[in-house]
Amino acid sequence: MIYITGDKHGYYWSIKRFLQKTKTNLDDILIILGDAGINYYLNSNDIDLKKELNNLPITFFCIHGNHEERPENIDSYKLKTFHHGLVYFEEAYPNILFAKDAEIYDFDGNQTLVIGGAYSVDKYYRIMTGNKWFESEQPSLEVKEKVRQVLNEKNNKIDVILSHTCPYKYLPREMFIDNIDQKAVDNSTEYFLDEIEETTAYQKWYCGHFHTDKEIDNIEFMYHNIKPFTLKKR
Repeated sequence: MIYITGDKHGYYWSIKRFLQKTKTNLDDILIILGDAGINYYLNSNDIDLKKELNNLPITFFCIHGNHEERPENIDSYKLKTFHHGLVYFEEAYPNILFAKDAEIYDFDGNQTLVIGGAYSVDKYYRIMTGNKWFESEQPSLEVKEKVRQVLNEKNNKIDVILSHTCPYKYLPREMFIDNIDQKAVDNSTEYFLDEIEETTAYQKWYCGHFHTDKEIDNIEFMYHNIKPFTLKKR
């Protein structure tokens, strides 16, 4: 069984309760739509969390968020194939996987494209206070071009898109933080996702980032909810 949920930022108490209730095993998959909180501190705090998660009866499939380092920038991560796409993993924690941006995965016969990353509206606060901020938080130009290429090879048709943030037109403005000057926010990733949304025939799009649970058209924002990974009927 495949399940999906939103940002966790290192807090997994709700996940543990869910796993106990549903009696999952390592053949089951939980998709986390970014900001899993697993590669944030880059010290023993991360290791303690990884050990804890590695003992849970589920395989974690994490999209890259904006409050974590990219696994390709961490020496301990290697690449392997998972559901027909490449993922990053550490040998010590085999049930914690990170999706590679622009890869397509086969989940229950659904061709699923991953586009991680987003801009951090708390960037300067984190830098000023000595908290972690990662320069690679947004998808690079190379990743964006790779996304365009793989979709072109699929005739711009895909079953599912998983991203951390959302296309610009779907921004949930009711979730904007009051004291943030939106004119200073870098929305380049959202504009890129707008392009992808407008030029791609897809059935379902899941995203996180905004700490809300709601659906608009075929796009579903996830945060607290943990749901089976399903599609709307064609």
